[in-house]
Amino acid sequence: MQTNTSNFPRSLDLATLCIYGLSILSAGLFLFLPFVNLLHPSPWQRSLGTIHGFGSLLATVVIVYTGHLAFPLLRGASKILPQMRTLAFWSSVISFLAIATGNLAYMRYRADMQFGGARAWLKENSPLGQYVLMEYHEFSVLFTLPLCVACTWILWQYGDSILEKQNRPILTATCIGLMGIMFFAMGGMVSGLAVAKIHSL
Repeated sequence: MQTNTSNFPRSLDLATLCIYGLSILSAGLFLFLPFVNLLHPSPWQRSLGTIHGFGSLLATVVIVYTGHLAFPLLRGASKILPQMRTLAFWSSVISFLAIATGNLAYMRYRADMQFGGARAWLKENSPLGQYVLMEYHEFSVLFTLPLCVACTWILWQYGDSILEKQNRPILTATCIGLMGIMFFAMGGMVSGLAVAKIHSL
């Protein structure tokens, strides 16, 4: 009896399917992270925490993706230059939205102890969390917006000529700036999650 093996997927096809499936599932679970705030007993955490969590997570994903493309751009990969200009622009926009939503949450964060303010509670019970993690979080994430705007302006101002030899120092400084944005975005997200784990809004 002859079997028709062409109807069965090959091992390579199954491996590709598994990789794509796990990647999509992992990305979905990661993006679901801000919505865990909806289960929090505090009404402030349910609203402000969810909004800021979603905004900051979206900003981190876009900025990190933009930052990791700075490495091939630094080596002169001209094909990604149009994509870099678009990503740098959207990184600026989303970074602004993340900071704006962070300021909404920050107003509640600085409330007095009698109103359940997280900052007052941290200074009383976990000063290391306030003076190290939160101070780092407050200042580092603010660097992302001016760096994003500066890199966006340079990439759009110079266009394809930024890859020319005489503009090599400008390209290098821009790529280092994009890498710095990626570092500040990741550090801001990690420190923010750490503070929220100690005491949320």
